[in-house]
Amino acid sequence: MRDCYDTCSIISNFKNGKLTVRGNPEHPITRGFLCPKGALLPKWFHSKERLRKPLILEGKKGSGEFREASWKEALNLIAENINETIRKYGSYSVLVYKYAGDRGVVSYYFPMRLFHYLNASTIDGAICDRAGQEALKDVYGTAVGIDPEKLKESRLIVYWGINAFWTNLHGFMLAKKYGLEIWTVDVIRTETTKKSDKFFQIRPDTDVLFALGVAKVIIEKRLYDKEFIKDNVYGFKEFKNYVKTLSFDYVAQETGLSVERIEEFAREFAEKKGVIHIGYGLQRSLAGGEGVRAIAILPALVGHKFGFIYDMKTIDKSYAQAKFLRTKPENQIPQMELAEAIEDGEVKFLYIYNSNPLASYPNQNRLRRAIKKSDVFIVTHDVFLTDTALYSDVVLPANTFFERLDIVDSYYHRYVLLNEPVAKGPGKSNSEVTRLIAKALGIKNRYLYESDEAVIKRVLADNGISWEELKKKGFVKIPEKPRKWNTPSGKIEFYSQRAVRRGLSPFPKYERYSGNYPLRLLSPTYRMTITSQYHNTHRMIDPSLYMNSKDAHERGIKDGDRVKVFNELGEVVTTVKLTEDVPQGVVLLYKAFWPSILGWNVNFLTTDKKVEKYGKGSAFHSTWVEVTRYSEPGEG
Repeated sequence: MRDCYDTCSIISNFKNGKLTVRGNPEHPITRGFLCPKGALLPKWFHSKERLRKPLILEGKKGSGEFREASWKEALNLIAENINETIRKYGSYSVLVYKYAGDRGVVSYYFPMRLFHYLNASTIDGAICDRAGQEALKDVYGTAVGIDPEKLKESRLIVYWGINAFWTNLHGFMLAKKYGLEIWTVDVIRTETTKKSDKFFQIRPDTDVLFALGVAKVIIEKRLYDKEFIKDNVYGFKEFKNYVKTLSFDYVAQETGLSVERIEEFAREFAEKKGVIHIGYGLQRSLAGGEGVRAIAILPALVGHKFGFIYDMKTIDKSYAQAKFLRTKPENQIPQMELAEAIEDGEVKFLYIYNSNPLASYPNQNRLRRAIKKSDVFIVTHDVFLTDTALYSDVVLPANTFFERLDIVDSYYHRYVLLNEPVAKGPGKSNSEVTRLIAKALGIKNRYLYESDEAVIKRVLADNGISWEELKKKGFVKIPEKPRKWNTPSGKIEFYSQRAVRRGLSPFPKYERYSGNYPLRLLSPTYRMTITSQYHNTHRMIDPSLYMNSKDAHERGIKDGDRVKVFNELGEVVTTVKLTEDVPQGVVLLYKAFWPSILGWNVNFLTTDKKVEKYGKGSAFHSTWVEVTRYSEPGEG
């Protein structure tokens, strides 16, 4: 149910008031073991910090000055403010903001029924993987790659811009089980690179250039699959002429890899017909869309129909959110424009669930200022008093996935899992709260009161899945139907007509980016958290700044020093760790820890710029900073 690739099948037991968990040994992907985060789920479930009663704000937003209230009082207050907002400003001034903090189908989608019925605005979610989605559609017409179980037919997997040993552990171990050779392409020397057979370390934003250089070698050495390309690729001759103009020396100079290493990658990748797992991190930059588009061409060059891993949309879940309840066109606010929408007065009532934007959203200082200066009424439904909850007018306690019925699919594998309740704790589910708000509003529509089980059965039926089989086994694999490329030509497009229609080059294009500060800041996921989840319960975080020793020496900084990291958006103070795992010109801070606990997080510094022509995707990693040794006030 968490927002991670693996979507583990967990066997849970609740006995004598204690929850225990273990991996389901029958599941073909997650295979009977849990990652470190999963193993600590009982600690999360039993946390004394869980919210138990609704809270109503009495002080200023962010002050933490709440009073406990009854569910009836809280729900009536929410209903009054929804009605008043719609009366004064119209239904579009109500915004529901959700993301994938809980990926259960009912938990994720059912609350949308109420807001569709109200004709409220919705979020066009682009904070995670949007640019890559759009880029893959430009080439293949879809972002859905191969079934990971088909990796057994492969010899090589390339982890490109993903620290899979931390974020896709079961997938990494699956590749090991199948005996694949493992390569990584990354800017940082991660744990995955250290466990790989080969590591190609490139500079930020040069993914597109490296991929084009590899394509040039494959084409010029005639290592490509001629028959496959003849039958399945559109624009090969034009692409061939495009990469012909590329200089190997220029590619080497920009990427930091030698011509020999570029040729090595190309020759062996073509020989072994590699599959590429494209990470979400690399496409969260201004160069990300172009990078993914270039990378996506490589598997097709060597004869793969869908030789990449990125997404896995297995089932139709549209019934769960019931958009048919709307009587006005849907008004979507781009996720990366939330602060702007609040500043402009476009949003007057904000309902948040499955998300903690006041930890995970970029340019935190701007978002917090916008909320404080506005009159937006905020309701947050969560398990804990998160940073977002602290900025809310009403906070409703949520339960956990151990306490409710649901189903969940994966964006890595093709299995749908049944989630059955094993315990009872404080808080209410997303669907239960939705029904209670609908009742407080006096709404009679039957779709807002449909049971979780009824919704699940209908979604399963819509996808040809047996409820009885799912209940018996706990998981069911969704068969893969024959697939075609949903592109204008009906083929894999090396010359992308879809990209041209959006005003882009028909071929992936390299562009240098720079900021007003000298160091590029990267903010990947930490091993023990999923974005902001688990910081408050596991308390296993690493707030250090990782920096190359040469960059530190130039600034008079030594290992273990307190340093100030700053740019035009904000500043943070932390301890530095010097390492050669981070290249010169780059620094690293792990993302989205709770500011209410730590005092800051990296999103005080990250840009809220968008990858405009790739669906307005996020550009967290296009952030530049400076670092100086920090002196305490009065020191020296």
